[in-house]
Amino acid sequence: MITRPIVVIGDTLLDVDVEGDAERLCPDAPVPVVAGSHEHRRPGGAGLAAVLAAEGGAEVVLVAAFGDDHPGRCLLGLLSGRVEVVRLPLQGTTITKTRVRARGQTMLRIDTGDGRADPALDARRAGQVESLLRGAGAVLVSDYGRGVSEVLGPFLRGAGVPLVWDPHPRGPLPLPGCTLVTPSESEARTLSAQPRLSPDRMARHLVRTLRAEAVAVTLGGEGAVLARRGGRSTRMPPPVCSAGPDACGAGDRFSGAAALALASGAPVEEAVGIGVAEAARFVENGGAATVRTPAPAPGDRPRTAPEVAEVVRATGGRLIATGGCFDLLHAGHVSLLRRARALGDALIVCVNSDASVRRLKGPGRPVVGQRDRVEVLRALQCVDAVAVFDEDTPVAMIERLRPDVWVKGGDYTALDLPEAETVRRTGGESVILPLVSGRSTTNLIAAARAAR
Repeated sequence: MITRPIVVIGDTLLDVDVEGDAERLCPDAPVPVVAGSHEHRRPGGAGLAAVLAAEGGAEVVLVAAFGDDHPGRCLLGLLSGRVEVVRLPLQGTTITKTRVRARGQTMLRIDTGDGRADPALDARRAGQVESLLRGAGAVLVSDYGRGVSEVLGPFLRGAGVPLVWDPHPRGPLPLPGCTLVTPSESEARTLSAQPRLSPDRMARHLVRTLRAEAVAVTLGGEGAVLARRGGRSTRMPPPVCSAGPDACGAGDRFSGAAALALASGAPVEEAVGIGVAEAARFVENGGAATVRTPAPAPGDRPRTAPEVAEVVRATGGRLIATGGCFDLLHAGHVSLLRRARALGDALIVCVNSDASVRRLKGPGRPVVGQRDRVEVLRALQCVDAVAVFDEDTPVAMIERLRPDVWVKGGDYTALDLPEAETVRRTGGESVILPLVSGRSTTNLIAAARAAR
């Protein structure tokens, strides 16, 4: 039984699967046409390793670097509620790997982003990492060559807990004394610098040169070969045939399962056997492509603005927000809101409180109180959530929600908006939509007074 958390340290990236059907070739090139596509997003790298470990029932803390860009925010949304995250700063943009797939088969992968972990670590985060390591049941280093293992390597020396290191050719060598190092066969050839060795001899060689307690070289569908310090190598075949079409994520599943087993007190040979079995089942069931963010159950549609924002980011969607008084809701308002909602996947309406409206419009406004204004807006199908702010501008609300698009209606330019700089700084863009001619709350109030 695991009573202490698993700490996963490493590099996160965003995986995007574009799924469709390929039934014909492109007329201007000998390549298939993928049609009817839809996208799925999931955490990749150390993020996937952490999520898979959490699915095994353990409490998991992920220490990784995240970019302040749309893919980075999407990653944080995907991880929210599944693992605890300790966020380190990232230099550059979030690594995104987009796979174009047809009928379960990957046909093309496009990699974007250049992010690396910022080598500077402030005292607060350093103390947090040290505290986490002292209380860990096991530590898994899921290295994808983007700098986190280098930044945190000094904290891992003498941690005193089982340490599993899943290495990467572009990353540093695993620290001496690792409980278990888990390279793939190709990674083991690079680490050993002796590509002609058999996997068994490579595993024994790496135990000596890395000064590890054990090394398990993973062999895909053939399982793994385990070598222990001072002992012989052992072949460990999978208990089931892992003949799935997509082995993506199998290494993360293997190393995570082995770390969980070590944390529960299992000896290293048993832990590797568990890792082999779990990786084989993972591939047989479809691999990383089957990892999904749980959708809200019917009737559990999030109603608060932060909840909506979190779900949109978790599913890789585009968050739209707009703001205003929305006193005496009329056809112009509804038209603006419908057009705003059409720009993305969810619309949050930020509404001035009664006090804020009075400061902006005078003592006679609002005509309709904020509670009723909120209820009317929530009843519109195009509105996903409503948030009330008490300041004169929605700047603080924008900083909290971080919409991808901020919409305003009228004759503004983006430069005229007092909140435009905040929108830009938080990674969004401002869009001005024209108002419906002749529709305004001021006109309605004037008409009502004239009819008395």
